[in-house]
Amino acid sequence: METKKMTFSGTWYPATAHECESSIEKFLQEKQGSLKGSFIGGIVPHAGWYYSGSIACRVIASLKSQEKIDTVVLFGAHMHRQSEPFILGHGAVETPFGEIEVDTQLVDGICDSISIRKRPPSRFPDENTLELQNPFIRYFFPEAKIVIMGVAPSFFASVIGAMTVAEAHRLSRKIRIIGSTDMTHYGPDFGFTSQGSGEKAPLTG
Repeated sequence: METKKMTFSGTWYPATAHECESSIEKFLQEKQGSLKGSFIGGIVPHAGWYYSGSIACRVIASLKSQEKIDTVVLFGAHMHRQSEPFILGHGAVETPFGEIEVDTQLVDGICDSISIRKRPPSRFPDENTLELQNPFIRYFFPEAKIVIMGVAPSFFASVIGAMTVAEAHRLSRKIRIIGSTDMTHYGPDFGFTSQGSGEKAPLTG
């Protein structure tokens, strides 16, 4: 099976399964841990595990369910409003915990419904927005497959999202949805504290 290899392991997130698991266990002990409730989707940051791993980890952990989740759909990528959407067409993605297989049936159904360019693992871009979430997905959903899309911040994004959910429903897939976004880069770790520190600072920065 053709596999999209890791690019950011050992820099943006730990290189080994043991190191990743240790980080995840630490993240889950921070703040309130995973959120309580029944969630099918969440938005996560991708500034590197040192900066934003705790938030991303706890959001993705909150998407777990008692029922078996078939596929996790991951949206992300650095794109302009006019950028053409793309999707990993087949194969698998590598993580320190093992590979995650692409749900090719769901990918094909999405691409039959709406125009998205399929890219093979060998030509799929190295995107920290996407790759940084893969170890969390593999850890919390070890039996799930994956669909990975680059989607521009335009009106077309909501169309792609709606078509993805509709196709998953047609195929009777139990899915979870993750959107990877920059959110904010405010705080001393980022060298940006124009409004000082404290509770109100990030809201005005």
